[in-house]
Amino acid sequence: MHPNPAFHTDDAQRNIAFARERAFGTLAINGEDGPETCHVPFLLEADGESAELHLVRSNPIARIKAPEKAIVTVMGPDSYISPDWYEVPDQVPTWNYVAVRLRGVLHPMSQDDLHPMLDRLSAHFETLLLPKAPWTTDKMSEGVMEKMMRMILPFRYEVTKIEGTWKLNQNKPDDVRERAANQVAAYGQGLEIQTLAALMLGAK
Repeated sequence: MHPNPAFHTDDAQRNIAFARERAFGTLAINGEDGPETCHVPFLLEADGESAELHLVRSNPIARIKAPEKAIVTVMGPDSYISPDWYEVPDQVPTWNYVAVRLRGVLHPMSQDDLHPMLDRLSAHFETLLLPKAPWTTDKMSEGVMEKMMRMILPFRYEVTKIEGTWKLNQNKPDDVRERAANQVAAYGQGLEIQTLAALMLGAK
């Protein structure tokens, strides 16, 4: 979380909706030799209280045998902000971004839970591709799915706290923020700069 409270949001539904739509983040735990991280797709429940995910067996995080405290960071659009874009004196460079952090506990699940979980995950993402006919595990050749599932493990992520940083120049006057947003749209350096510019224009 950014230390400036101006960039925090207590709008839980906004943070949940963002994380559900992204559905991809960086999972981190404290390992024996220091932090362990990996990048994972996940399916967050509508209430934001839990998520489902799976990990390759060879992933160090997948080796946990009991519930483990963890954090999932979900990144959104971002861009460098030049102080010249504000057109006011005594400004410094910064970086605007959106990020939601899901604090919680990672729970290993039974291997029997894996296939139904994979069906739920694929069904969720496939519905976003309509009108394409959804892919299902039924399309796999006999025995292939079972063989592939032996290489991955299912997990449930219990979410205990959701934190959102929406750093969009809310600490600047409207006209200053709008000038910066227009420059981001034209010259931004980052990812999804048009989305970020639109968020900056709507920020209060």
